[in-house]
Amino acid sequence: MKRVLHGNLIFAPACGTVTCIENGYLVYENDRILGTFSELPERFQSASVEDFSGRLILPAFTDMHLHAPQYPMLGMGMDLPLLEWLNRYTFRAEARFADPDYARRIYAQLGKELVRNGTTRVCMFSSLHTDATLILMEELERAGISGYVGKVQMDRNGASYYQETTEQSKAETLRFLTACERFADIRPILTPRFTPACSDELMRWLGSIANERNLPVQSHLSENTQEIALVHRLHPDTERYWETYAKFGLWKPGTLMAHCVYSDEVERKAIKDYGVSVVYCADSNINIASGIAPIRQMLTEGIPVLLGSDIAGGAQLSMLQVMQMSIRGSKMKTIESHWTTPFLSVAEAFYLGTSAGAMYFGEQPGFSAGNRLHAVVIDDRRLPDTDRLTLTERFERAVYRTEPGDIVAVYGNGRRLK
Repeated sequence: MKRVLHGNLIFAPACGTVTCIENGYLVYENDRILGTFSELPERFQSASVEDFSGRLILPAFTDMHLHAPQYPMLGMGMDLPLLEWLNRYTFRAEARFADPDYARRIYAQLGKELVRNGTTRVCMFSSLHTDATLILMEELERAGISGYVGKVQMDRNGASYYQETTEQSKAETLRFLTACERFADIRPILTPRFTPACSDELMRWLGSIANERNLPVQSHLSENTQEIALVHRLHPDTERYWETYAKFGLWKPGTLMAHCVYSDEVERKAIKDYGVSVVYCADSNINIASGIAPIRQMLTEGIPVLLGSDIAGGAQLSMLQVMQMSIRGSKMKTIESHWTTPFLSVAEAFYLGTSAGAMYFGEQPGFSAGNRLHAVVIDDRRLPDTDRLTLTERFERAVYRTEPGDIVAVYGNGRRLK
């Protein structure tokens, strides 16, 4: 059955470009977009219309890096650097997910809050626990969210109460992958926590599994100077961090690497040449004082860049707030460079938080025909002078001022979720 969303359509067909169709029409059938129009074509006149006149209709958001078991500790430990933060807060928080009942309660709440904030696609870390990871996938699917979820692998440099043996990690990863076959919209992704947390034997095994089964990989790269120093001590045969993934077969097209704060020219070239994607997590990088990634350089060099909330290093689950922090972080980099490096525009951040993520999932930018329908409807009429602003001005203000209550409808895979 053909359906129509009617309202102010706003989407990013390219990085830095925003298309606005005032009082436009988005036509979809089942879960697929058929097209966007300024006037409803005659052939669609009989379609059912959902009328959002006067409201803003945007693509739903993609959060490409977040830690689900850290959701309860949002806003905690923000005065600590990365490695100390992990030991004092994070491992303790994640260890609680050995309890399936606790996992069910927390992950059901997380799924609902993601939808409430307009996020419908994710790439997500779980904990070490296979059963809790499967519960997470169940709750995300129940909420209407799609994407990738990974059971974390970690057989060293964890905590006495939160670490696997190498054999446990292998066995539980295989059990996880087998159990994932029942899911339709959430798929598995291999998730070595980061190089210091995984032995060479485990990394080598994960690389073989990734390539045998054609599985994507997500991890962390060059986030923090102490972390980088530890990687060098553990892998003295490598010059740069990225090589610790490459030598085990984990550096390949589709691999997601969060942060890349200290990725130099050589490492950035390796990212581009191998088809790896960077996930920019500005809020987290600033909160735990890691640094500011050279996002403008990465974009200029043609590196695929995505956005992540990185909760709970990042303290905001809303991807609109993540976009704000991405812009602010890049402005700090501009100041640091004595204004020789342009900062991200609102249009660019919006593209990274919507279209770039959609492209990772095999779709085209914006509301392109053939894409699955992922959309949010924002009512900005509580804000002053709405009638006097241009649609472009309303869009920019919405990025900065939208609250969850302003999101009046959310669609994921063609289904209305809110």
